[in-house]
Amino acid sequence: MEVSIDAWDVEQHFATWSWGDFAGFGLLLHVILMIVMTLRIVSVQRNIGVSIAWIAVLYTLPVVGFIAYVLLGEPMIGRRYRQRLEQARGLMNDMAKRERLIFDQGQDLLPDHYRGVSQIGTRWTGFGVFAHHQMQLLTTPHHIFGRLITDIENAQRTILLEFYIIYPKGQVLDIIQALVSAAKRGVECHILADSVGSFRFFNSTEHKLLEQAGVFVHQSLPVGLFKTLFVRSDLRNHRKMVAIDEYIGYIGSFNLVDPAFFKQDKGVGQWIDMMMRIVSERPVNIATAIAKVVVTDIGAENNYNLDVLDQRVNNYTRKLYVMSPTINDINSRIKVLGANLDLIEPPDTGSTSIVIPQMPVVDEVTAQLIPSAPQVTAHVIYNTLVTVIHRANKRIQITTPYFVPDEALSGALATAAKRGVEVTLIIPKKVDSFLVQHASQAYYQELLEAGVNIALFKGGLLHAKTVVIDDDYCLFGTVNIDMRSFYLNMEVSLAIYTPQMVAQIADAQATYLQNCRLLSLTEWQQRSSYARLFDNVVRLFSPLL
Repeated sequence: MEVSIDAWDVEQHFATWSWGDFAGFGLLLHVILMIVMTLRIVSVQRNIGVSIAWIAVLYTLPVVGFIAYVLLGEPMIGRRYRQRLEQARGLMNDMAKRERLIFDQGQDLLPDHYRGVSQIGTRWTGFGVFAHHQMQLLTTPHHIFGRLITDIENAQRTILLEFYIIYPKGQVLDIIQALVSAAKRGVECHILADSVGSFRFFNSTEHKLLEQAGVFVHQSLPVGLFKTLFVRSDLRNHRKMVAIDEYIGYIGSFNLVDPAFFKQDKGVGQWIDMMMRIVSERPVNIATAIAKVVVTDIGAENNYNLDVLDQRVNNYTRKLYVMSPTINDINSRIKVLGANLDLIEPPDTGSTSIVIPQMPVVDEVTAQLIPSAPQVTAHVIYNTLVTVIHRANKRIQITTPYFVPDEALSGALATAAKRGVEVTLIIPKKVDSFLVQHASQAYYQELLEAGVNIALFKGGLLHAKTVVIDDDYCLFGTVNIDMRSFYLNMEVSLAIYTPQMVAQIADAQATYLQNCRLLSLTEWQQRSSYARLFDNVVRLFSPLL
């Protein structure tokens, strides 16, 4: 016996439904969708704060919350990207092994109480501890641009740059011209820039000029309408680093922008950053580690890049990195740089001039490179930071433009202050994100009550990201104290273990403190109830910022 349903019967059936029936059916679908999405969030998200925030968004704004979670809820960097990244890392690791270049050792160089901390980074990144570096802390755009331009002009083989933002205005044009000249004289030059952060650069005449001169320009994590269905578009490459001839490296918070021309309409003042210049003649050092990361990142971007990397690795019969000049040659070049640059007076940085004297070169620095990426290195920098905070005995001094911790990190800082450690947060008085500003303020009360010093910087947007622990440890790089840096973005930090170098960074922080206003608990408690309520409401969504 055949049973058939006539289309007319179906139409008649639905025609007999009332608006109440449709409302009930819609409510049932809504409840099912909420349950499914809640179970999905709870099963996938490992951070409780993130789970609660997404569930709050989902139930407060169901349609918006559903769409937002599908597009932005999970750190999907992309299956194909991860595969290419693993293949590129494998190619570089195999070559390093073949050429007997060992990147994952050096813990024995450290005191016992830092060996476990270092092992966190080594386990997830493959980079151990490297000794025998010369480092110089560069604290003004004047010195950063000057050093970088001279190093580019003296480059002989390779120049590798990886930046979140390249903004082709002001002194950045001098960098671009130096790269054009280097490429024309036969130096192999590569630039990897974030597709979103550097969108102005990729649509500029300077981009075309570089490619016409023979500079290889690569987009990192390109976005597109179709890609958003499979990859989170807000996962960005936030790294800022340079490798020149594999013996000179740069790392820090400085985007390739001239602060005098960048975001002048935001009302937060000029951006203030720091960069570390690193030199070593050793075959394996921080500069070669930076080069390894940049080359791997370039290879992971698309199949063509990966194929080119594969061909070059398999056809390479020399060392992975050509042996550097002698240390005497490097020393003489540093001396010339210092003599040239120190003749020029640094310009003012605005109405509140931040003057940090040029720091001398520090010899015999021991450090470790810690790159991080979502779904690749777990939460290596977050775990490192929480660990060193709990190990601090005397002081914790943090400089960050964006301070939106989770409960564990905030609790670690409060606990450190309660056990007698001097904890100081140096944060801009005003930042360029309204929501981040208020989410950050929601943490002030509990930290002030615990005895944490909160210093509000008044001289501009202090964009430097530094963590000084006691007198012998520092984290220096691109990582903000927020969940985006810890869990979502591609970041990089330099762990420094040499007291003389740590002292220079602490001195720079002390100069920043002179341009700060210390916030008191009494003052903060006198704010209106409305202001406190608004901050706390924004805090609910802080894991998503």
